[in-house]
Amino acid sequence: MNGGHVLDNTMDTKKGTGRALKERTSTGYKIQQLKKNYFLYLLLAPALILTLVFKYIPMYGAIIAFKDFSPIKGIMGSEWVGLKHFEKFLASPNFDIIFMNTLKLSFFGLIFSFPVPILLALMLNQVRKAGVKKNIQLFLYAPNFISVVVVVGMLFIFLSPTGPINQIATAITGHPIMFMSEPEYFRWIYILSDIWTGAGWASIIYVAALANVDPELHNAANLDGANLIQRIRHIDLPTIRPIMAIVFILAAGGIMSIGFEKAYLMQTSMNLPSSEIIATYVYKVGLQSGDYAYSAAVGLFNSVINVILLVTVNLIVKKLNEGEGLY
Repeated sequence: MNGGHVLDNTMDTKKGTGRALKERTSTGYKIQQLKKNYFLYLLLAPALILTLVFKYIPMYGAIIAFKDFSPIKGIMGSEWVGLKHFEKFLASPNFDIIFMNTLKLSFFGLIFSFPVPILLALMLNQVRKAGVKKNIQLFLYAPNFISVVVVVGMLFIFLSPTGPINQIATAITGHPIMFMSEPEYFRWIYILSDIWTGAGWASIIYVAALANVDPELHNAANLDGANLIQRIRHIDLPTIRPIMAIVFILAAGGIMSIGFEKAYLMQTSMNLPSSEIIATYVYKVGLQSGDYAYSAAVGLFNSVINVILLVTVNLIVKKLNEGEGLY
């Protein structure tokens, strides 16, 4: 008898839970929650509106990638040509060069620049004097606030045939090195200057995460005889590992989205074989030549590649990181 009563109570509990779930998924319940928390939704509204206006509505313009766009006829009046512009880009003799330049610049930039902010954060975490640590952080963060135009101008000055670096090179080798003209130097100058300007600022998120590490963990590790490398490996790195995974996924997802301004400003007629990337190509074809539909197709192709990379890298990282990823 008692067993029957327990079974009945269990069934009643399950039915009650099922009814509660149905009520929570009903439209009336959602409206009730909306009225109850309306102030929070009002606070969220400006961000949603800005995202809608500047991110989603402009997506409508991407339709010109599938049309023979004419400014006179407009988007809807232009003739539909399907994948014509995509086929034209893929069949272009410049496709291999432009695509590989973009991929190499992004891939090498990711490989060499991703660990640097982590190393900086780990080193900063070992500085115990607050005043010294703040001065070091100020020194590391400052390059991030230098304009891209100024940075490129500094590169041309320092790496010019009569610049200070070439004066040293001339004294050693007897002749200057054409850093800004030779294609083989462009990629490394771009990546190293990116690390200089952005690594310090990118380390902020890791420094903030390491600040949450309980000092007692390090004290206990010291008592157990752990050295500095062991404490970093077993205490600090596990703390920032989830952040590292998210940052890496986002960076890998945007691997084809290189900043246009810096690459364009660093371009010369001599280094075009390695400096011409998709972003600069879209600018030249779209704005300088006026072929808006073709440039839109190239830009859309680039975005699709980014999305595919984002999803792929996220799946790989989730498998390697115990199910933790971007989504």
